[in-house]
Amino acid sequence: MGAAGFLRVLAVDDEPPALDELAYHLRADPRVARLHTAGDATEALRVLRDGDVDVVFLDIRMPGLDGMELARVLRRFARPPAIVFVTAYDDGAVDAFDLGATDYVRKPVRAERLAESLRRVIGARVVPSHPAALARAEEDPTIPIELAGTTRMLPRSAVRWVEAQGDYARLHTADGSHLVRVSLATLAERWADAGFVRIHRSYLVQLKLIAELRLVNSGYVVVVDSAELPVSRRHTRELKDKLVRAAKQDWSR
Repeated sequence: MGAAGFLRVLAVDDEPPALDELAYHLRADPRVARLHTAGDATEALRVLRDGDVDVVFLDIRMPGLDGMELARVLRRFARPPAIVFVTAYDDGAVDAFDLGATDYVRKPVRAERLAESLRRVIGARVVPSHPAALARAEEDPTIPIELAGTTRMLPRSAVRWVEAQGDYARLHTADGSHLVRVSLATLAERWADAGFVRIHRSYLVQLKLIAELRLVNSGYVVVVDSAELPVSRRHTRELKDKLVRAAKQDWSR
């Protein structure tokens, strides 16, 4: 990164009008010291071979090596650049942040939205890479959510429980809920190590937040934040075992 936080930037998009618009907005930002452009992944790798960049603004759907595949290549660099995905689609957001993307911007791009991305890039790259800070980031990853046309990052720790809604999932937090394009099964697999447990085909719950497991006429329910969520028969025994083990661990501390 250059002095005073100025950035060396690479913009990659296979559609010339979209690339021109992205480049126009980036050049207009005073924090951008140098801007390179590329029309595909091969050209982007050529630019990166010839010199370092701080951040790559990257389209996802491109012929040949697409944006996700290029991002995986960039992660293996000795000094990987920050990645900001710029795309017309929202179905890659979860995978993008699994790859460690700094931001995810929806097309058509707006100057103020790109300015926010640059602020995030600078903030992420000037924070000291202390092992404890890195560990905290790994322990509490973010998931992108859409709010009024803007993609925001929601910490996983803010999610209390998750409800399946078709191919989507609704994340319930203490102050609201957010719909994201990812299946409940995917979240159950990715978040199992973070204490989230499947209690029903339609519900995923943070185990430590279960206040009560109650038997009602139709079966068991759990209480989380005063909400009663059904527990299916196939998950009841496993849930009881996990609650007992969690209680024993708490008492043994």
